Amino acid sequence: MTSPRFVITGGGTGGHLFPAIAFAEALTRRGMPKDAIHFVGAERGIEATVVPEHGFGVDLLPGRGFPRRIDLENLKNAAVTLKATNRARRILKRQRPDVVVGFGGYASAPAILAARTLKIPTLIHEQNAVPGAVNRLAVRLGARAAVSWPETPLPGAVVVGNPVREDVLGATWQPADPFSVSVVGGSLGAKTLNDATLELLELWQDRDVVVRHVAGPRNYESVNSATIEIRGRQGTPRLDYRLSAFESDMAGLYATSHVVVARAGASTVAELAVVGTPSVLVPLPGAPGDHQTRNARALSDHEGALLLPDAECSGSSLARALSELMEPSAGDQMHRRALAQGHRGAADDLASMALEMTDV
Repeated sequence: MTSPRFVITGGGTGGHLFPAIAFAEALTRRGMPKDAIHFVGAERGIEATVVPEHGFGVDLLPGRGFPRRIDLENLKNAAVTLKATNRARRILKRQRPDVVVGFGGYASAPAILAARTLKIPTLIHEQNAVPGAVNRLAVRLGARAAVSWPETPLPGAVVVGNPVREDVLGATWQPADPFSVSVVGGSLGAKTLNDATLELLELWQDRDVVVRHVAGPRNYESVNSATIEIRGRQGTPRLDYRLSAFESDMAGLYATSHVVVARAGASTVAELAVVGTPSVLVPLPGAPGDHQTRNARALSDHEGALLLPDAECSGSSLARALSELMEPSAGDQMHRRALAQGHRGAADDLASMALEMTDV
């Protein structure tokens, strides 16, 4: 029997790309050969290196999306988007997919548009509680929709959860003493979280606590310099502070942290829920539609996380929030409530939707 073929489009950031890779891995678990699954991403995204590392082919499109205003830059981007859509049509004609599956981000727009002009069935997945412009457009053009959260307002959408990577699915929350806090601001880091953690370093110098601080590559040097200055004033602190620029083993971090402090990107929230790691979520201010606050509330409204607004995030407010979770009963209760909001079968459920759309 001929295997169905899929083109997966989207990316630019890990929040769009890693759920797409988790979906592709779910298809391979159903017996789909990897050469029947092809990615279309953006030249400016992380797809060029990450997708091949997972064994899938990828084509890259030019462009950077539209500014939200009418000006010369917007007109230039429109011309590039038209060029990208024409290239996407050529890619789809070559790949001959049965279904095109979009995960948001700039590159998914030209590919979804091209698929509709070629009358190829399309399925989109929205990771955030507030849908992005590309996915809203795709649904208006007739794409089927799957979403991560029941609150996501997309017509006719099926709630499947947000696909997470296999290594995260295999993680079990088992933190060991002493109390361990991990602060992670995403692949680039977050200044608010970095500044609050440096303040916490001073406030908690005499606490028997481990603080793992992932500052982000672009902020690492400045944070390290500030750390050296703070430590120089402290003598011999009891607090065990561990600074790094990047964390490659997020599954291990989730499993061994009593609490994770993080932004509220869709993938982060989904991964925390699947593992059940207690968390303090500090939504990124100014995110389109304030979607990170909505993401955080998907857990905090069920007491599966604490929500700390960015404007209120400081060393002292972070210390108060973390102190609430130092009681074992509080951490265990948040663990159970976060787990209850997790969707462990999200990638498989999305794969079932995609396979149902094929005629093979």
